[in-house]
Amino acid sequence: MQFLAPERGGLFIDCTVGLGGHSQAMLEASPETRVIGIDRDAAALGSARERLAHFGERFRAVHTDFRELERILRELEEDQPTGIMADLGVSSLQFDSPTRGFSFRFDAPLDMRMNPDGDEESAADLLLRVPEEELAAIIFEYGEERNSRRIAKWIVESREQGKPIKTTKELADLVARAAGKRKNWHIHPATRTFQALRIAVNRELEDLGQFVTTAVDLLQPDGRFVVISFHSLEDRIMKQELRRLAGYCQCAFRGRPELCTCGARHVVEILTKRPVVADEIEIDVNPRARSAKLRACRKL
Repeated sequence: MQFLAPERGGLFIDCTVGLGGHSQAMLEASPETRVIGIDRDAAALGSARERLAHFGERFRAVHTDFRELERILRELEEDQPTGIMADLGVSSLQFDSPTRGFSFRFDAPLDMRMNPDGDEESAADLLLRVPEEELAAIIFEYGEERNSRRIAKWIVESREQGKPIKTTKELADLVARAAGKRKNWHIHPATRTFQALRIAVNRELEDLGQFVTTAVDLLQPDGRFVVISFHSLEDRIMKQELRRLAGYCQCAFRGRPELCTCGARHVVEILTKRPVVADEIEIDVNPRARSAKLRACRKL
């Protein structure tokens, strides 16, 4: 809220409304503040609508992907928001669901879709379709899992033997066997594989850079853009895009702007020289905040 400054009033976009906590804080900051809440999870959006119903027409909910932001504003006949925020990744509602397949804490169908009513394939469908080499690349790139080739090999062998992976427990057990026993496991051996498949199923990194550019271009002058990421790949994209929009050339011809090919332009002021992270008190209250990194900018 410090970076968004919703007390100024105006239109704010919550690109990942979830259960509506951020939207509520924005709406409570000023009676002149309006919020459009976007989410592709219909269950989360329904909860947000119920939670924020007493704000009346000051809150509007939209069931779609936040990367459709420009189209959404055009259809709602809105322009130049005062602030835009996105809280990336899986929500607590999804992660804690015993039926959605995001976590191996529950034995459930291996789904992992943020929008289970959409056209996207489930994680189980992905494991049934993707070739071994491509699957290994997904697990390595999105999960940073060093045993990615071995895990992918075991998954493919299992399906070729007529035993396709269909549940979270089946996948977690297979990955644990493929990874082998290691002393002093700090995290479950399947954690990185589950993360990788979730990112792939929901295309979480797809067009993220373009989303940042679109969001900044839509903002009014002095508008704020704030993003919270939980994965190093997400944060890297955010950092690079914000630096590019702050005028830092990232191409091979640095120092020779007439030859720049990266599209750097000075349209924002970065408000967070380093990402803001949770302190020990917040982590004690909410352990999932440990991985969160917040970055923010102001449009010039």
